[in-house]
Amino acid sequence: MKFTRRHVLAAAACATAAGAGLCTSPAFAQAWPTKPITIVVAYPAGGDTDAMARLYAEKLSTRLGQPVVVDNKAGASGVIGNSYVARAQADGYTLLMTPSTISTATLVMKQSPGSSYDVLTDFTPIVQTATQPLFLVGSAAGAPRNLKDLLATAKAKPLTYASPGSGSPMHILGEMFNKSAGVKLTHVPYKGVAPAVNDVLGGHVPLTFITWGPVAPYVTGGKMVPLAVFDAQRSPLAPDVPTARELGINDVQVDAWQGLMGPKGLSPEIVRTLNSHMNEILKMPDVAAKMKVFGALPAGGEPARLAKTSADDHRRFARIIKDFGIQAD
Repeated sequence: MKFTRRHVLAAAACATAAGAGLCTSPAFAQAWPTKPITIVVAYPAGGDTDAMARLYAEKLSTRLGQPVVVDNKAGASGVIGNSYVARAQADGYTLLMTPSTISTATLVMKQSPGSSYDVLTDFTPIVQTATQPLFLVGSAAGAPRNLKDLLATAKAKPLTYASPGSGSPMHILGEMFNKSAGVKLTHVPYKGVAPAVNDVLGGHVPLTFITWGPVAPYVTGGKMVPLAVFDAQRSPLAPDVPTARELGINDVQVDAWQGLMGPKGLSPEIVRTLNSHMNEILKMPDVAAKMKVFGALPAGGEPARLAKTSADDHRRFARIIKDFGIQAD
């Protein structure tokens, strides 16, 4: 075997540290990373997942001493990009920045050969980067101004709600809300957040289930009215907005989130390195401020937190998606 000077130096350093118990893996593992790292985003450029991935990539590049680039592999509600990473080599150079749809996309999509994955076994969780509470928001032009009026109106005449797409967490939330509240808001799916918000602003659809970031400027400007947040407690993003539970709608909670993952088999050393860096990045004031713009709150923690969150969503929503017959377009 031919050794480079770098390998020899790394091995020597490892041997020196062994007596202190500081060397727990082969010397060659210490070299990572030696080339650019790619973070795949399974959605088009410009969305909140893409924007946050680029924010983290910039910070990671400085810390790791290698370029960290974002590659958008959009399509099929994220299944195409997610499947790409699931099949990638587990060497730490291909990672996935994903929203919570990773846990439900294969449950609502018609699968095609080569475009599928098992969210419970095909990825290595690294860190949950953010939580994104979901809100029910109405147009100030014609929509009910509070939840009590909404329920009364919905029982008297047809009402519709917009979501970023069939099978999205917002769609799932809408159907859960219908069942718990005893109403029938009709779902109007859009291809993304922006067109859904635009049609609510224009008064074409009166309501939407959505994250806070895209609607915050319009709430501030008086063009949209928040009716409820579907979380266990009020959100620091909008502390004046009551929870659905406060308003009598129980057992309806859907949390959106973001997370960094790798292919299955990613080495524990690389996972620990990335997790440590990301936890420090998420504590940076400028990062938290930029995340707030997208309606996201820093999460962090050990990889086990992300693993549990994703697995819990998959198990819980598999039943709900089946019960409501939810499918993506």
